[in-house]
Amino acid sequence: MSKLPIPTEIVENMKGIKHKIVILSGKGGVGKTTVATNLAVSFAMRGKNAGIVDVDIYGPNVPKLLGLDGQHPTGDGDFIDPIIGPQNVKVMSMGFLLRKDDDAVAWRGPLVAKAISQFLANVRWGTLDVLVVDLPPGTGDEILSILQLIPDIDGVIIVSTPQEVAVLDARRAIQLVEKMGVPVLGIVENMSEFVCPKCGESYKLFGEGAVKKAAEEYNIDHLGTLPLDPRVITLSDEGTPFVIKEPESETTKAFSTLVDKLAKKTKMD
Repeated sequence: MSKLPIPTEIVENMKGIKHKIVILSGKGGVGKTTVATNLAVSFAMRGKNAGIVDVDIYGPNVPKLLGLDGQHPTGDGDFIDPIIGPQNVKVMSMGFLLRKDDDAVAWRGPLVAKAISQFLANVRWGTLDVLVVDLPPGTGDEILSILQLIPDIDGVIIVSTPQEVAVLDARRAIQLVEKMGVPVLGIVENMSEFVCPKCGESYKLFGEGAVKKAAEEYNIDHLGTLPLDPRVITLSDEGTPFVIKEPESETTKAFSTLVDKLAKKTKMD
C-alpha cells in the first residue's frame, strides 16, 4: 500500500520527537488506552521526556485515565499547548476540546483526519524522547490516516486479550500495519490471568495460548503479559496511573519489563 507524502508542517513540528510508538488494538475493550497511558507514564518515570496523543476522536479516554478531565488547552496563533499530566507527560486529546466529558463527536471521516493532522502539526510537542500514540480500535480510516501522517514511526504495539475473538481482530490489525509498511514491535497480552486477592488462585478467564500462537505465526515478538488486576480498573476510574500508585505490584513490574524491551528494540538512549 503506497504512502502519501507527509505534510511539511507535520514533519517540522515533530522533528524534536526522537521516538514514536503507536498503540493499536483490533477491537475495543481490551485495555489499549490503559496500556498506552501507563506506558507513557512508565517512560517518564525512567527520566524520559514523554508525551501521549489520543487520536481516538470518537472515544477520547486518555484525559479520564490521567486525571485530566475538564481541562482545556491554551495557545496562540496556530499552535496549541499540550496539557501537562502526571510525571510531566505532555498530553493532547479530543477530550480536551469538548465542552463536557461525555459530549459525542458526530464527525465524518474528513473532519476526523483534519483533527488528527492538527494534533500532529499544531501542538507544541517540543523536544520529546518518546511520543505514545493511542489509536482508536479497529482498522478504519483513522488508523490509515495516522500511520500515513506520522514521520519515522518506530513501530506499532498490538494489544489483545487472550480471548479468541480479540486475537482474531488483532490478527487483522497486524495485517493492516504490515500492508502499510510500518514495523510491528510486537503484541502485548492484556488481562492474561486473574489472581484471586483472597486465595491466590490464578484463573485464565479469557483462555490462553492464542496470543502467543498469533505472534509465532506472524513472526512478531510476544512482548509480555499483563494480569487482570481489579486495582487497575479502580485507579483508572479515579484518574491515577497504576504504575505510580502501585509501584511494587506484578502489573507495574510487567510494565517495567515492557519498557525495557521497547527501549532495546527502538534503540532508545
